[in-house]
Formats: sequence, structure tokens, C-alpha cells
Amino acid sequence: MRIFGKVRHRPSASWRQATDRAFTLIGDGRYEDAGALLTRAADLEPWLSESWFNLALLHKFRHDWEQARAAGLRAVALLDREAGAPDWWNVGIAATALQDWPLARRAWQAYGLKVPGEGAPSDEPVGMELGSAAVRLSPEGEAEVVWGRRLDPARIEVLSIPLPSSGRRWGEVVLHDGVPHGERVTSAGPSYPVFDEIELWAPSPVPTWVVLLEAATEADRDALERLAADAGFAAEDWSSSVRLLCRSCSESRMPSDEGDGEQHLDPHDHSEPGHPGPLGHRTAGDLWVPERECGIAAPSGLVRGLLDGWVADSPDTREWRDLEEVC
Repeated sequence: MRIFGKVRHRPSASWRQATDRAFTLIGDGRYEDAGALLTRAADLEPWLSESWFNLALLHKFRHDWEQARAAGLRAVALLDREAGAPDWWNVGIAATALQDWPLARRAWQAYGLKVPGEGAPSDEPVGMELGSAAVRLSPEGEAEVVWGRRLDPARIEVLSIPLPSSGRRWGEVVLHDGVPHGERVTSAGPSYPVFDEIELWAPSPVPTWVVLLEAATEADRDALERLAADAGFAAEDWSSSVRLLCRSCSESRMPSDEGDGEQHLDPHDHSEPGHPGPLGHRTAGDLWVPERECGIAAPSGLVRGLLDGWVADSPDTREWRDLEEVC
């Protein structure tokens, strides 16, 4: 095949050596040194789409979105297939990070996805109906997997209330990578991919609070979650929703308690049964522990009224204390 007058050929040994060494350096976090080698590889083989794909990948790791977009466009210009190439996916991520919506639409369509609203190419792609997914916040730090709604192939709106250690809030939108690392499986059967966060795309103005509840029954706990949702915000019982998993399990196919009300014991779960606290506190079997640690996402002017209203509805079975803003 001839591209721009050049014959497509296998990369040279020098190209392979430079590229292999560059990815070893990337694994060690030495992005500057890797960049010099990948630039050299692109100089050696400028007609290879892989040369520019690798550079685009490096710039994605560095969150240098202008450079990632430029290298990605050079990569797709040299492709020898029409659809489904990961090069287009990386272009879509870079374009989304830069809010370059015409290019983002073009990238998703070139990959083979249907993008509604084709009559307005300059608008943000909406209505792709990609459903729910999980996202791993702070994947290189104290990683936490939370649930969210996919806005498009590169963004998730966080619908769980993250723990404060993640630095993330309910309602934030995060940019995420395209290759899932793990799955969460519900008792109803569907499985959901777990994507790794790349960076925060849109912050949330809604603070996160932690409060200790005395909820005599699960119905009392559920009432607070409904009350918060009805107000347009959220409450989450961290005493039942948080599990500690080793990295291997977190990145594998794991059962989820989402929506089934059951506890799934796992040998790699390091939670401590019956002990409230942000690092894991599950109850064994059907035993209900009235003291619950709850996360609440609500404005400061609303949160105390929300809790007081919850108690007022059933003062004999409900109580709260130790409210603290944590993120």
C-alpha cells in the first residue's frame, strides 16, 4: 500500500528498539525520556500510524491534550482501515478534554459509534445512551470504584458519594480511559465495565458530609436516602456500600451489591464486619447494626434541615450526630 507516495513497510529494528525502550520508561513514569525516544521513532518512521499513535498515547498519559490531539490526527491520517481503530478513540478523548466537539463527534463516528444530533456538529454530543458504568477514581493513589452515568464514550457523571480520600464529589464529571479494568456484576445478571479516571472534567459545587446515624431499621436508612434524592441531592450508607478490595480483585470481574441488598463475601475483602468507618464496615448475614456512617452530598444550608426532617418523621427510631464536612 502506498501512503503519500511512500510504500508501507515493517518498522525498522531501530524503531522497535526506541519504541520498546520508551514504553519501559513510561511504565517507570519517566515521560520526558520516553517522549524523546518516541519522537525519534516518529522521525525514523513518519509513515507509520503507530509512530503517531504512540506519541498520542504518551501525551494522553501526560494530560497534554493539545499535543495528544495533534499526534492523534496524524495517526488517523495514516490508517489503512475505515472504522474501529483505537487511534480514533484516543482522538475522541483528547477532543473531549479540549471540548472540541466537532472533532469528538467525528472521532466517535469514525470509530463506529452512533452520535445523535448530527445536525449540530458544534454541540456537545448528548443522548448517546451508553448507560451506567463504574469508574475508578484516583487509580494511581487510594483508588475507589464508584457508580456513574456515561455521558459519552469518554466521560462519566459520578452518582455515588465518593469517600473524601478520593478528592472527588457527587455530581462531578470525570474524563476516563477507553479500556476497562475490571467489571462489576449485579445479581440480576448485567455486568458493568470499570473505567479508570484520567482527570476531573467538571467539578461539583456540592460538598460531601459524613454523619453518624442511629437508624433502627433498614427502612429508616432508606428513608434518608429517598429524602435526599427528592431534594435533588444524595445520601449513601457507607456502612453497607464500602468494601476494601486488593488491586487484583478490584480490576477483575467482581459481584456488586448494587441493587440486590445482599452481601457478597470475598476472601480479598479487608472490611471489618459491624465497625462503622470509611475503610469498610459490612454486616454479616441479616444482622442489622443501627449505627451507620452515612455520606451526604448536599449544600451547607440544606444538610442539617434534611437530617432534622428525617428524624422528625420517626423520632423514636432515628437520630443523628457528628456531622462534618469532609470534601
